Amino acid sequence: MPGQIGMGDSFFREKGSDVPNRPSPVASKARVAGHFGELLQGRLGPAGPVVLVTLPCPVLVAQAVFLPARQLSLLQSRRVVALDRLTRLLAHLDMPRRGRFRLMSQMPPGGGAGASTAALLALGMACGLDSGTVAKACLAVEGASDPLQFAAPERVLWASRRGQVIAKLPTMPRFEVLGGFWGMHIRTDPQDNDFPDISDLISAWPSACADLGSIADLSSQSARRTLGLRGPKDDPTAMLASKWSALGFVIAHTGSARGLIFAPGTVPSAAAADLRRFGFSRITQFKGGGGY
Repeated sequence: MPGQIGMGDSFFREKGSDVPNRPSPVASKARVAGHFGELLQGRLGPAGPVVLVTLPCPVLVAQAVFLPARQLSLLQSRRVVALDRLTRLLAHLDMPRRGRFRLMSQMPPGGGAGASTAALLALGMACGLDSGTVAKACLAVEGASDPLQFAAPERVLWASRRGQVIAKLPTMPRFEVLGGFWGMHIRTDPQDNDFPDISDLISAWPSACADLGSIADLSSQSARRTLGLRGPKDDPTAMLASKWSALGFVIAHTGSARGLIFAPGTVPSAAAADLRRFGFSRITQFKGGGGY
């Protein structure tokens, strides 16, 4: 269910002009969970599209509230969505370009946790529209999107620049992730296709879904390929995964989210403090797979 959003002095406010259109919807609100990097991301073949298997993160969310008003305004807990992007979103949705929107986002922009997609989805859904309709508008506005409109986004192989499901995937075993944000926040560039070929990892994924160790290994392989091609070369995530006997690790292939993958109930109690010592911020722990 949508959560209550508290508004404080730290919020940023932007206003736009009134644009006549059909009547505004009634007051409503919406909540969208983000993700935490990608278990797989790369090219489907050397010249194929960029595809991914996302890692949903139920503890990082975007929440939006809509209140009818004659002018358009946007109040944010942090600057995630520019007012002109909200205007374009509403235009693609054929909605009135007016109303008071409030947005609370727990994900840092450029962190690789779906801040932008989750925010736009929440804003559109707060107008009373369904997630599938809003997701198409998000792609039109940004040129790339995460599959956060699905109930189980990790169960699709997603072409993020096309907004297309390439294949449906099996349910993964249950696991836990301990991670945070390390390095530079980098927003997704929809024209950026400089990713490694992972077609072999994608082929192995469905059968690997029967075994958590295999899933974690494929995720680690995908992360290493992206780090090898794009850097940064001093990323400590693989070392920390080995140090704490994690089954593997996951990264945001564009962005700063990094996580260690463990079997349920096996996250070492001292690992979080170690991640902080290596510069990880916003330490996050959550469950995944198996219907979590």
